[in-house]
Amino acid sequence: MALQLKKKTEYSEDEKGEYSAPAAGLDGMVASCVTELMNAATSFHKLHLKVTGPGSYAAHKALQGYEKFHDFADTIAEEYQGAAEKLLTYKEVSPRSLNSVKEGIAYLREMKDMIDGLQEKIPYSEIINQLDNIKSTINSIKYKLLFLS
Repeated sequence: MALQLKKKTEYSEDEKGEYSAPAAGLDGMVASCVTELMNAATSFHKLHLKVTGPGSYAAHKALQGYEKFHDFADTIAEEYQGAAEKLLTYKEVSPRSLNSVKEGIAYLREMKDMIDGLQEKIPYSEIINQLDNIKSTINSIKYKLLFLS
């Protein structure tokens, strides 16, 4: 199951002369990202607990990065809601089932693509910076899974 982003949004000028994406579309993207990060923590935690075979100790250690995803989700939600001055609506989505390190790496790639898409649309530089931190963690986990396990 691939992560889906909404198609490219047209920006509009507000009464202050500032440009932004329509709120509902951007709000939905941020809420989806927050939900995906929360679910990723669960998915990677379960994978972390069930890796076996050659290289499994290194994979087990690399997958401990799951611990950061809940905090990332909380940070993005709080900062966006503060910046936009509104609460988001979060849909209930089941976490993905990951059965191998290969599936985990594919999921990390999809998450990075999702974050790249969000960064193109979000008007708050402080949140873009937080999203960069998430991508750095994703890249670190991928490196460890690809080359150290």
